Amino acid sequence: MARKQITRAEMLKRVARFTELQPTDPKSFGANMIPQGVSSFSVIGRGVAENPALQPPISDAQSFNTVIVKSMPGTGAPMHSHPTVEVFVTLNSQWVFFWGEKEEEQLTLGPWDTISFPPGVMHGFRNIGTEEGCLYAILGGTNAGRVMYEKGESA
Repeated sequence: MARKQITRAEMLKRVARFTELQPTDPKSFGANMIPQGVSSFSVIGRGVAENPALQPPISDAQSFNTVIVKSMPGTGAPMHSHPTVEVFVTLNSQWVFFWGEKEEEQLTLGPWDTISFPPGVMHGFRNIGTEEGCLYAILGGTNAGRVMYEKGESA
């Protein structure tokens, strides 16, 4: 591969400062996806957001999207699936991740633990710690596609 040069101005378009991120409008994910107490911040690409007006700080998503999720204790995401892989890295707090037809499978993860859900697997998560928690999510594909919710609705 040939070496490529990039200017500082071009590189600055590829930086997302957490202090400048704005929460994604919860309606971008469907009515039941983002409950009260949970905020989602698109960082690279639009992820699974359906709102075409969403402009993440780094729009040049090449085969993946990233999102930061902030969640108050006791809150998280309900059962849902994606047509792509979804990876979560827990940044702080304690989290329970669940999957299966009736959420019968569960794992508790702590800071810097990572879990990867294959395409099509119904899954969800909840912050079970005592502090506001953050997750770093990576979704495969340039367009991660529509989200399928537990009751069969899609966003």
